[in-house]
Amino acid sequence: MAQAASRTARHLPHPYEHDPRYLAADISPNIPVHLIERARARGICCDSWFSGLSLSHAQLNDPTLRVSYRQARTLVLRALDALREPALGLAIGRNETIGSFGLLGLAMMTSRTFGDAMRVGIENHRVCGSLLDVDFAVIDEHSVAVQTWPRFGEVELLPFLCEELFSSSLAIARELIGQSLTPIRMELTYPAPPYAEQYSALFQCEVRFGAPYNRILVDASWLAHPLPSYNPLTSRQASALCTQQLSARSHDGEIVGSVERLLRSRLREHPRLIEVARTLHLSERSLRRKLAESGRVFREIHDRVRAERAFELLRAQQLSVADIGSELGFSDPREFRRAFKRWTGISPQSARREARPVRDHVLPR
Repeated sequence: MAQAASRTARHLPHPYEHDPRYLAADISPNIPVHLIERARARGICCDSWFSGLSLSHAQLNDPTLRVSYRQARTLVLRALDALREPALGLAIGRNETIGSFGLLGLAMMTSRTFGDAMRVGIENHRVCGSLLDVDFAVIDEHSVAVQTWPRFGEVELLPFLCEELFSSSLAIARELIGQSLTPIRMELTYPAPPYAEQYSALFQCEVRFGAPYNRILVDASWLAHPLPSYNPLTSRQASALCTQQLSARSHDGEIVGSVERLLRSRLREHPRLIEVARTLHLSERSLRRKLAESGRVFREIHDRVRAERAFELLRAQQLSVADIGSELGFSDPREFRRAFKRWTGISPQSARREARPVRDHVLPR
């Protein structure tokens, strides 16, 4: 019964299905390729995964191919249905190496310190086809974190995507500086899956489910750890090529991405344009002009970032509507409800009700 409900939920209209960003072909299909290789190893035919995507299996062999979020998401959902492997994201991610990241892996490997490698990896994570947005966060004077944000209010794929991203990040970090690296703690917004003990075994740290954020914390002292493969020329060249690739794919421009990242990290503070401009070392007028050149306005970006975070929290089913409003910087739940209706056309309660069937399939069975 639960599986039938989840299949029905899969055919519900996606709230961002008409968003140009949802349909823009700017993602490397690395994650679908990993899943297809796993299916091939198990003798599973995956031709049907491509139905209705205007995409073929053979095209994935083209290193220049880019797919949309819609195409990548559909392929991953179909792969999870076909493979039916619990902890699939952990299994795929922990087997990745620095070589799996290609040009970005080279830029990270030749960085001066582990902190520099983290910065390069986070700034250019989209080069490798990540379906999550990734940021760096200073937690306190002793700890820092790699933090992820689902795009388009994604919840259905969130466990798999977090598993793949965090386990691959840990595998690469240990490849760079050794097996002694152990995270301080891992935090995840979704409920504990039946195989939660595999998280603890792999990450060797406390794992908190149902948390406000998806992030993995490490001791800040690791940032200064020197890398033995440091090569300043190679590092600069590889980083520059990664930046060129991102610029070629970007539909919004660098400044929009910077504003989005800053807003995501400070939603509770309800930052104004002038405060964002100061943080980015720009005047208010300069930031308005740069956004206008990208065809965007600050309020629209702020509303979209808040709407995506609201969808994420509503679908995770962990917080009350009032608490979600507080997370987004609203002191009055009624103001949040009105704003959410303005952003999405539906109420927070309706969004939560529509998400309930999806929870039956949040975790692979």
